Amino acid sequence: MPLTDTAIRQAKPGDTPRKLADERGLYLLIQPSGGKLWRLDYRFDGKRKTLALGAYSDVSLAAARKLRDQAREQLAAGQDPGATRKQAKQAARVAAENSFEAVARAWWERWRTNRTEGTADGAIRSLEIHAFPHIGDSPITEIGPVDVLELLRKIEAKGSTETLKRVRARIGEIYIYAIANGIATSNPTEGLHKAVRPHTSHRRPALRATDLREFFIRLDAVRISVPIKLAIRLLVLTFVRPGELRCAQWPEFDLEAGVWTVPAERDRTRGLTGMKMREEHIVPLSRQAVAILRELQDHCGGRDLLFPNRNGQGRPISDGTINSALRKGARIIPFPEAAAR
Repeated sequence: MPLTDTAIRQAKPGDTPRKLADERGLYLLIQPSGGKLWRLDYRFDGKRKTLALGAYSDVSLAAARKLRDQAREQLAAGQDPGATRKQAKQAARVAAENSFEAVARAWWERWRTNRTEGTADGAIRSLEIHAFPHIGDSPITEIGPVDVLELLRKIEAKGSTETLKRVRARIGEIYIYAIANGIATSNPTEGLHKAVRPHTSHRRPALRATDLREFFIRLDAVRISVPIKLAIRLLVLTFVRPGELRCAQWPEFDLEAGVWTVPAERDRTRGLTGMKMREEHIVPLSRQAVAILRELQDHCGGRDLLFPNRNGQGRPISDGTINSALRKGARIIPFPEAAAR
């Protein structure tokens, strides 16, 4: 006799598990603990097997019968319902492991080893902002050009063509990594540069030799801290990158010999970065640069950094400190961007 909802609700547990039969192999297994579980007995290749169909009342009587009928259709087609379900779960697990975000983060962990901390953090952050919210949860093999183009269009609408170019390139690198590791077979970013607005580079302002005297005179008039003024002067005199200067440590300098040895690497746990290409670099110091460094020693309080962060913790000033100071004095200094570089 087929089961009814009333009979199921009124069924009480016993000391041992017991079955309430429905039809065509479907039954309700009542546990001593009170749990009521749907099960389907069937035979495949001459072997008796049991398929779990969920718990009552998460799965209603009608829903359980529908699942039973689907399983019997698979049997009629020569398929084992239990094996089919196992394969589906495995495919879902693989898809979750190979979601775009999962693969992207695996790529990033390898890619970052040859990059500075700032570059690596900027790369993953741009993906977190622009890519993961749109395609992060999708299996990497199911993402097509239209999906990537849609997220690129959102960046394009903001006028951020430089960001668009970088995000597209990084997604392309992620797919190259995925293809090389047998996770994907094609790259949906190919040709998309023709479907979005190209990035146009603009030349940055540059100081001419004839501008230097006026620049330094105006720099003295700006109301910023003395160490930052000295940092700006050193940038002009040494032609190093701002990050290489702000992380500089006194043991790197030989003021008597007029030489600064910028190491390939510094202590990243303190936020210190070395050379961009990770190779030691020798910077000759002019007498003007040496004079500035000697003056700077009076402002460091015996610390090992030339430009220590005033919040302490052994870290340098932030990478925006010098540019921020120049922006504040932009009305007085006519060449802010050039000096910052």
